[in-house]
Amino acid sequence: MTIEMRYGLFPPASRHKVFVSYHHLPDQYYRDKFEKFFSLQYDVMISKSVQIGDIDPGLATDTIRDKIRDEYLRDSTVTVVLIGEKTWQRKHVDWEISSSIRKTKNSSRSGLLGIILPTYQMIDENTYNIYTIPPRLHYNIKCGYALIYKWNEDPKNIKQWIHEAYIRKDKVDPDNSYQSFVYNKSGDRWV
Repeated sequence: MTIEMRYGLFPPASRHKVFVSYHHLPDQYYRDKFEKFFSLQYDVMISKSVQIGDIDPGLATDTIRDKIRDEYLRDSTVTVVLIGEKTWQRKHVDWEISSSIRKTKNSSRSGLLGIILPTYQMIDENTYNIYTIPPRLHYNIKCGYALIYKWNEDPKNIKQWIHEAYIRKDKVDPDNSYQSFVYNKSGDRWV
């Protein structure tokens, strides 16, 4: 039992099942750190994420999408997108966001938030380029379904962000209108 749980700061009943979407190769360090801090050390969330090697990348696109939606996203309640330099280019990130905000007969939609990683090149201290974050995430920030934050290691902040995303999912309709990626994108920005 962690100190936080012992003193009632993070009661297990208030934890959410969180799916973390990220660009595997360059951002693995921060994804591992995020899970270690907030799932294992501080017990803020229950991780529902895909681990490296869980899904064969050689599978057909529709099979990968179905596996992510049915095996990982189905019982998650919030999706956190970790945003590095090239996260916006990844088809799997786009598919994960799309699947997580879609309500189906087998699952309800998840809350959504983005966290800008320290590796991301900000325009200035408080400004990111909207065209270098995942487009579907941008659409949902724009409609009020999602919020975006800068990397933070304070478990109270992370817990609050996750809980607020969970609450928003039932109060704001998501925007899933962006055309799904067929392939990974390239270039410096999506527009």
